[in-house]
Amino acid sequence: MYIYGYHILFLISVAATFGVCGFGLWRGDAPVRYAAASLLAVEISSFILNPKVGDVGGESAILAVDFAFAVILLMLAVRYASLWIGAAMLLQAVQFSLHSYYLVMELAHDKLHAWINNIDDWGILIAITVGTVLAIRRRAANAREAAERETRRVQRGSPAT
Repeated sequence: MYIYGYHILFLISVAATFGVCGFGLWRGDAPVRYAAASLLAVEISSFILNPKVGDVGGESAILAVDFAFAVILLMLAVRYASLWIGAAMLLQAVQFSLHSYYLVMELAHDKLHAWINNIDDWGILIAITVGTVLAIRRRAANAREAAERETRRVQRGSPAT
């Protein structure tokens, strides 16, 4: 089924990407926000580059964008040392390898490319979602601990009954 010339699964994937990135920017901590903003930039740049650049040039441009996103994830992984960032970084390495393999071997995109690409994209989205949920839980736990400390402080300051 096609809508405006795009397959419905592609549109669902794009909507999920924008949804996850928006959720990460809204509720995530610093590493989630950086990763979500970077993924959003990758998605927008792929929309801009794909129709305007030719076949090989488009693949090279997308490869350069994938490389930039992989480097950003590497810097985030080194700076924040989080498992979800490491998972996203490894998935982006798979994405970069996939695009470079098809570019170097001069292969047309087939169903295998589509499957690996889509599974990889969904894995990165899941990793950013997990990072966002962990950030929300960490903030809630910190607020709970601060409230408990304040309660103990007030109890110590009150006269004994």
